[in-house]
Amino acid sequence: MSDSDAHLDSHLRIGGTRTMIGGARIALLEQIAATGSISAAAKAAGLSYKAAWDAVAAMNNLADTALVERVTGGVGGGGSRLTERGARLVRTYRAAEAEQARFMARLNRRVQHLTDDMDLMGRLAMTTSARNQLFGHVEQITHGRVNTEVEIGLRGGDRLAAIVTRASADNLGLEIGVPITALVKASWVIVAAGDLSSARLSARNRLAGIVASVTTDDVSGEIVIRLPGGMTLAAIVTRDSADNLGLEAGDTATALFKASSVILAQAD
Repeated sequence: MSDSDAHLDSHLRIGGTRTMIGGARIALLEQIAATGSISAAAKAAGLSYKAAWDAVAAMNNLADTALVERVTGGVGGGGSRLTERGARLVRTYRAAEAEQARFMARLNRRVQHLTDDMDLMGRLAMTTSARNQLFGHVEQITHGRVNTEVEIGLRGGDRLAAIVTRASADNLGLEIGVPITALVKASWVIVAAGDLSSARLSARNRLAGIVASVTTDDVSGEIVIRLPGGMTLAAIVTRDSADNLGLEAGDTATALFKASSVILAQAD
């Protein structure tokens, strides 16, 4: 592609962290508002039910307050709807999208020699494979000579501990009250039946909640736990472990993981 052929294109993404909300998730929110059902919204948006459910869980976890809430009762037995916060986000996104389109049209008329910079920006646009992304605020920082312990307050009152290097803490600019996202791979999460939040265990993080779903195949199982504040944590375990736990939706369970298993991402 020559510089004269280069053309800037963009897809609007809104959010306070590198894990942001884009057009596909906005479209899903719009379908939930229109249909009153995650299942129907998933079909309309061309997603599987699981993909839509996971997207809703991720959005609720990362937002300052839930964007989608469940509705019980009624003729259909209940469903889902956008909260006012979710509806406001959709309106803001669509208004910003229109402004962005006008801006990009003007920009493309003015800029030249884009090829090298566009290639670099493509390499810098990175996302994370960590399934669990929990948004909170720094509540306590304890510096050691090499490592720093960070305590993060989550929605609903849960606290999460992370151990990072002192250099990483400095690079993130961590201070009390700073918004932060904690990333935890699902394979790093251990699940125990019951509430073990007060048990004597070496795992620093012990988050108790209610099992939202259990999904298994021939090899492994996924257990999703809903925390008191509405956030969810997913754990990947072996099929034997899932069977031995015998957990079902509605049961109490505890997600356990080490403070060293938490990766921190700075909220912009």
